[in-house]
Amino acid sequence: MDLRKLSAMVILFASAALFFFPSSVSSEGEQPGWIKESVMELEKKLIEEYGEEQKERIRKGLKQVASLWRDEDGGEDLFEEFVMENYAGESRKLDQMFSRFEYIFEQIDGHMHEIGMALRRQADLSIGPLYNFDRTLSGYDPSSHVQEDFFGNKIAFAVLLNFPLTTLEERIENGPDWSRRKWAEVRLAQRYSRRVPAEVSAAVSKAMAVSDNYIAGYNIWMHHLVDDNGNRLFPPGMRLLSHWNLRDEIKADYEEGADGLAKQKMIQKVMERIVDQSIPEVVIDNPHVDWNPYTNKVAEASVSDTDMPTPDGMKVTSGREPDTRYRILLDIFRAIKRIDPYSPSEPTHIDRMFNVAREIPEEEAERMLLDVLESPMVDRVAELIRERLGRKLQPFDIWYNGFRSQEGVSEKKLDEIVRERYPDAESFHRDMPNMLRKLGFSPEKADYLAGSIVVEPARGSGHAAGARMRSAKARLRTRVGDDGMDYKGFNIAVHEMGHNVEQVFTLKDVDYTLMEGVPNTAFTEAFAFVFQGNDLMLLGLEEKQSEKHKAFRILDSFWGTREIAAVSLVDMKIWHWMYEHPKASPAELREATLEIAGDVWNEHFAPVFGQKDSYILAIYSHIIHSALYTPDYPIGEMIAVQVRDRMDKAGKIGPEFERMAVIGRVTPDMWMKNATGRSVGAEALLEETEKALRVID
Repeated sequence: MDLRKLSAMVILFASAALFFFPSSVSSEGEQPGWIKESVMELEKKLIEEYGEEQKERIRKGLKQVASLWRDEDGGEDLFEEFVMENYAGESRKLDQMFSRFEYIFEQIDGHMHEIGMALRRQADLSIGPLYNFDRTLSGYDPSSHVQEDFFGNKIAFAVLLNFPLTTLEERIENGPDWSRRKWAEVRLAQRYSRRVPAEVSAAVSKAMAVSDNYIAGYNIWMHHLVDDNGNRLFPPGMRLLSHWNLRDEIKADYEEGADGLAKQKMIQKVMERIVDQSIPEVVIDNPHVDWNPYTNKVAEASVSDTDMPTPDGMKVTSGREPDTRYRILLDIFRAIKRIDPYSPSEPTHIDRMFNVAREIPEEEAERMLLDVLESPMVDRVAELIRERLGRKLQPFDIWYNGFRSQEGVSEKKLDEIVRERYPDAESFHRDMPNMLRKLGFSPEKADYLAGSIVVEPARGSGHAAGARMRSAKARLRTRVGDDGMDYKGFNIAVHEMGHNVEQVFTLKDVDYTLMEGVPNTAFTEAFAFVFQGNDLMLLGLEEKQSEKHKAFRILDSFWGTREIAAVSLVDMKIWHWMYEHPKASPAELREATLEIAGDVWNEHFAPVFGQKDSYILAIYSHIIHSALYTPDYPIGEMIAVQVRDRMDKAGKIGPEFERMAVIGRVTPDMWMKNATGRSVGAEALLEETEKALRVID
């Protein structure tokens, strides 16, 4: 999903990463006064029993346990008894402990995930009305007490006593020399380096769920937008989710000339109203009112294009949305901030998202973004777009879609093709083996992958939810209208299929389930982008690509990466601002967001577009409910260029996709060097862009 990835599961990665992938021992609270002396005595006893060769391992394990042991865990006698009974000094016992922990954590994570998906089912899927009790169920996290319980019953301490915690620096420097088993042990120990109370993690899950429900219902009924002359520019029944579908409609409207330009300008105005919260609250997901986004006037709808009932007590008023967008973001920030005292080594969510979840320091990630944003090639690409459009650039042209060939087929025709082929989610699933074979997977592998994935109609834009245990299936969710899937939905579904295929391989085919997944979500985005870039081929509209076609594909990637890199900077700056102003009101956050988005625009886009002070970059729903997820997109695009180049050279996507996916969750650079032979960064994208411009010239 080209910026649509926002699934309930993936959104929750932003908070789940805090609990499942911590990096160093940390916890709020005081160690018992007796513990240092007890550790010294236990160290002597264990060395006497198991020998000097285990001295460092014994010392490290005792230190890890002692750092998180609290008075409520027991006194000195219990501490000594626990250590002597649970230290695995014999290799056979250590191997059995490792394999049993690997099994049990797969079962716990997997079943908790399945329960969570069941609780969110009504909120996530388009299968009927969503009631208040459904929203309450979707906000309940049954796994929130597992972490605390496993400290209480000492399982967490058994892990820490026997398996090593590592720093990011150690993983980067020494990781390439570690065995696969060593890596699995490292990921096992990371689960318990931070001791976060259950009520804190539950508060994060609740705030995320509230945000998810808010965003999933943020639709605009486009036929009820009117211009100053009362004209309706959009067809009946068109209901677009912000921001994904609004942005995709802008992309589709490039085909329609002057009519398309009028639509794009109107959508831009809608986006601006959403960001600055001047949007009338009554028009959100309401087809019973007409709205002129230019004058901001609302009237009772003079036409009907739906049988949706009128909301109870609806008042036709232009009263604006009361900064709900920013109140929800602040609620997420304050819930997540409660984790900070339990994480002194990564004392902010910003630190944890970059150093822990991504394992890429913020400074390094920001440098990657600026490498693209500050590239001198932007002037040449922008001039090419101006020539192709025959006009000056408008702010919404950050989503210019004209580099992507559709083989002369209009968006309307693509909708017809897709609706006929995929009238429902099940028809897409039935065709999945065929699509996978077209992507170069063997018939056996295509059937295996399709059989490991369930396709369901999404309430929101669409998302991929991987399984957490090998016996379960991944889920692909995409929006399917009453008259079938349209091209936008198909494009999203193909992107999500890329996520799902990665999720199947990295869970079911990796050697250790403790290494399940990829280094961070930028990598799964890269895989999804590879699939998404072949959507027309999967429809039978595109054969072997010419050099010019490939060049346009790279220019499209460069332009899109630059746009989402700027969005990521806005997202990062907003989180820094919230930490600097933790008591801010929603109104103050709104004003700060407008200023931040305007400043990023003025620095990186105004010189090229010739227009200042646009805050359109802040429209992304990810900023509101994905808790600093957006940097994974531009980094994912950079990775995708390298991955796609390797696949192009191999001649088939399938075998290379599988080879790369089963590398598992090692550090980003280690993964990338194994997969493509070079480090993560913007260099490959910029090199390919330079080549593409030479081809076009």
